Formats: sequence, structure tokens, C-alpha cells
Amino acid sequence: MTTSFVAALGALRAHQSWIDVIGNNLANSNTPGYKGSRALFADLFSITQRPGTPPTGGIGGTNPVQQGLGVQLAAVDRRLNQGAANNTGRTFDMMLQGRGLFALNDGVQTLYSRVGAFGLDATGNMVDLRSGFRVLDQNGQPFSIDTRGVFPPSATTQIGFSGNLPRSVTGPLAEELTSSSAFHEGRAAAMTGTATGPYTIPAGETWRMELVLNGGAPQQVAIASTVAPLSAQDIADQINAQSEDVVASVGTGGEVVLTSERSGTASTIKVTPGSAGRDLKSLLGLSDFIQGTETVATAATDLNDLTVNLSDYAAGDILQVAGTDVDGTPVVASFVYGTDGDTLGELVSFLESRFGQSTVAFDSATGEITVKSDATGEAALSLALTDGSGQAGRSSWSSSFFAVTTNGTGPDKITTSVEVFDSAGTSHSLSHVYERQEDGSWNLSVSLPASEGTVIAGTVNGITFNDDGSILTPTSAEIEVQFGTLAAQTIDLALGTSGQFDGLTQFGKPASVVSDEQDGYGAGELASLGVDPDGTIQGYYTNGQTQEVGSFGIATFVNESGLEEFGDSYFRPTANSGARVLGAGQIAGAGEVVAGALEASNVDTAEEFVHLIQAQRGFQANARVITVQDELLAEVVNVV
Repeated sequence: MTTSFVAALGALRAHQSWIDVIGNNLANSNTPGYKGSRALFADLFSITQRPGTPPTGGIGGTNPVQQGLGVQLAAVDRRLNQGAANNTGRTFDMMLQGRGLFALNDGVQTLYSRVGAFGLDATGNMVDLRSGFRVLDQNGQPFSIDTRGVFPPSATTQIGFSGNLPRSVTGPLAEELTSSSAFHEGRAAAMTGTATGPYTIPAGETWRMELVLNGGAPQQVAIASTVAPLSAQDIADQINAQSEDVVASVGTGGEVVLTSERSGTASTIKVTPGSAGRDLKSLLGLSDFIQGTETVATAATDLNDLTVNLSDYAAGDILQVAGTDVDGTPVVASFVYGTDGDTLGELVSFLESRFGQSTVAFDSATGEITVKSDATGEAALSLALTDGSGQAGRSSWSSSFFAVTTNGTGPDKITTSVEVFDSAGTSHSLSHVYERQEDGSWNLSVSLPASEGTVIAGTVNGITFNDDGSILTPTSAEIEVQFGTLAAQTIDLALGTSGQFDGLTQFGKPASVVSDEQDGYGAGELASLGVDPDGTIQGYYTNGQTQEVGSFGIATFVNESGLEEFGDSYFRPTANSGARVLGAGQIAGAGEVVAGALEASNVDTAEEFVHLIQAQRGFQANARVITVQDELLAEVVNVV
């Protein structure tokens, strides 16, 4: 009867151990990096009262009859599931997302921990802030960080370019004057009557008609009767006497012919009849309206045949030339009709001989005269033609007959700058000037303030682009500069890849070219530290540079559950933990290093309380077994 006492006693001990495990888990529910434990029970060996027997003959087999002797605590193992991240914001508060432990050395042995509450001591050693144990790097060695070191300077060796040089050309341009209208040669409007003379006007009557010449004001023509009939010449003489801008003459058939003094399409004759029965228009057989014709003039066209001509020039008539050449030099000359020439081409040649810094040309396709500066840039070009005073010949010149159609401008220029560094780490401002050439290409020139240095070779000529805006040539170049007394420094210019859009471009949009990168820098001091996911510690310096200044070693074991708790959240290896591998995070199964956070305990409080209830009930039940057994023994004693 004592078997139940022994079994119940063992169960009390096992459940008490379970409660101890649960209590420890709950006590460490807020311990960073703590891994909760669990208790595993196993039954004790059993007393075999009857072994199992096989079937024989007509009798079946029997199962063994065994009586258990209780329970025992078989194992207490560690749960290694991931704890939550508690963000702290400290650079060297770290946790591991995944397998692995941080490695530390207490001066005697190497210990391991999931708690990454690290920092620097007075000499820059990386230590565990809780104990002062030194942290090991990926090579298994304690390490320190030099927070006062200077990152050495580096001279600029390359400059990269990007952005747009505009396709639209605003310079360089040569100034150009163009005649405000094309020159035309034309035929005058000529109206021929159908009636031939002599013409009879009844005695005492006056016959009338109205002429409108070249779109001008109406002119009245009235012819009175004479004793004898009027000849065609008599009629022509009276029309000439009473009107302007028209010449009346007698045609080959004896008819009256009206010819406008103008030529071309601007030359028109309109005739309005007089009163019925006394209509001079009908008497002469004139039509209602007629217009002249014109074509683009040629160099051989006589000045008198131009549509701008109002009245013919005679030999000796003068065209006054007045203007200024490119640099403002006055141009004053007299073109004598019949002496210097009488055609449009000869007038152009005369002008060309007077403008020494420009080219005067006649375009037979457009009929325009142009005066174009021989050089690009701002210019003072001007030209005016006027007729000599007191002469019969004249044309419709005006002071604005020649107007500027292209303003002279200097080349398109775009200026940018970039900070570069010499070998001593001193910064300098290097200016870049892009200048468009007359053939559309660009030249790049580099300059330095005289107080900072000298540009030995700093010009890149002939930068050209494809039709799609990508750079064609060149894609790279070299310049040479000298800063003060330092040795000359060669700098490569990376302008882009031919046919690609990774450097300079030329699109139809405004300039946006920049020197967007260069590889030089000055001396820098440590500004801040950061930790990469593999445990590498990066130092960020005031010169924009970054370098590795240390690393955290991450240890992994074949069997992390085989590690032995050392106290203070440290572990040490045992014979069953397996071989250690120490290296970087995210390699060989090691987890990711997360900076600025600590791993929380993985204890689930709710789960632990459920287990606590289970352990309590188990303990109570076994205590009840002892009570019942005690009562039974008391009954036995009472029988005696």
C-alpha cells in the first residue's frame, strides 16, 4: 500500500519543479533576451505483474500487466523562439533577428549572450554595459573604435556631368538686315478703248467720266464739245491735263490707251461712267477695271521696272545710300543711275562695295536684299535708300524699308561650377563655361580664380550630340590644374556614354547642365556611427565619407539548446552544444543584426499562467492521493 505514497510523493516533487520553472519564466518576463524554459515529465519504470503471452493453440495471447511507480522530471529545456523588438534608439543597443549570439570575453573565457546592450568605455573599447566584458569582432578578437581619428583627404580625380544643353539657338548669331518687302518687276495696268476717233460731242455739251488710279482718290475728267470732231490725240491730251498717275496715249488702231504710271499688282485703273447720254467712258469704249501684273525681280531687272518705282529714273538721277556698318562706321554714298548701273544687281554690288564688314546679297528666290554681318555678335547695322532731291525719278523707299530681321548676339553661354579638392584636402571652386559654336557644337572651358591656382589645360572642344539628344562626341576628356605650389593634378571629365542619356544631353528645353559628382574630399572627423545588418560598424565622417571601424561577431552553434546558462543572461558552451562558428550576421545561418533595439523576453505570460493552473491542479491531486492513502492506513490500524 505504500506504492501510492511513493508515486504521489514523486509527483509532488515533479509538479513543484514545474512550478519552479514557471515561476522563473514569469520572473524573467521583462528580462531582455531571456529564453523561457519548459518542464518535461516522464513516468518511472513499472512493476510487471504478468508478462505478455503469445497465442497458443486455441488460446489467444495476453497483454502484459504492469503497475507504474510514478512520475519524474525528465528534462527542462529552453524555448529559442524569437523575442519581440523593443526599440531604444541607441546605436549600440542591438538584437539578433534569427539564430546566433553575441560573443564576449571576461578576460578568462568567452561567453555568449542574446542581449546587445553595448557601448564604448573610456579608451574606446566595445564592452557590454552590464558587466564591462569586451565584445568580440567577426575574427574573435576584442575591438575598439577610434572616435578621434581623422579621415584623410583625397584629391579630385574625376568629375561627372549631367543635365541639358539647350537645342534652341540664341547665339552666336550674325546681325542681318532684310528689305521689308520682296522686289518685284511688273507690268503696268493698261486699258485700251474699243472706239476709234474722231469723236463727236454735240455742241454745247460736256461729257464726263471718273478715274481711280492705283487705289487713290477719284479724279474727274470732263471734255466739252468743239466745232470740229475730237481726235484720239485731243482726248488723250485732255485726260493727261486733268489727271495724275496715268498716261493717256493713242493706240496703233487710233483708240485711246490709259496706262498707269505704277506697275505690278498695285497698279490699277478703274473707270466710272458719267451721266447717261453724256458718258465719256462709253464714247471711248473703255472697260470698268484693269490691274497690272508682277513677278519676283531678278538681278537683271531695271530699277525702273520695279514695282516700287513711282516714276522712271533718268540718267544722272541719284539714289542716296545712308547707314552704318557692323562697328557703327557711317556708310554714305550716292548711286548714280546710268553711271553706277541701272539694274537691281548693280545696285546690290554697289552696296556690297560700301559695307566692308558685311555681305550684301540679293536672293533671287525671295526677291529680298539682305545685309548680313560677317561676324557674329552685337552689331550696329542700318541701311536707308532715298531719292535725290529735285529729280523726276523716284521710288517708294522709306526709312524702315530695311529692317533688322536677326539681332546679332554673342554665343550661347552656360556657366556652372563644382567644388573640387586638392591633394591637401583644400576645396576649390572650379568653373565650367559651355559656349555654343557657329557649327552648333559646344566648347567647354574650365577656370579657377587666380588666387587659387592655374588651369594648365582646361578646354574641351567640339562637344556634339545626336539628333535624339544623346551625346555623340567626346564622351570623356582630361584637364590639368595646379593648386598653389602643389603638384599638377589631372582630372578626368565624364561627359556621358555615346548614344545614351546618362550624361550631357541636348533637348529642346532650357539649360540644366550640372557637374553632379566628383570623387575628391577634404579631411573629415567622425560624425556618427551606424551598424549594418551583418554587424559591420560604419563610421560616418564630416567629409561625407564612410568606412568600417569595427564589427560585431555573431556566434552560432549546432545545438544552441545545448548551451549552459552562466548567469547575467550569459551562456557558455557545453559538450553537447556543438562546434562554434563565429562570423558576420546573415551568413552561415546567423541572423540579422538590428541596431537601436533590444530583444524582449520570449515568455508568454498568459501561457505561463495556464501552465501554473495545470501545475497547481496536478500538485493538489497528488496531495489528495497521499491523504486518501493515509486514511486507508488508519482504517487498517483500527482493524487491529
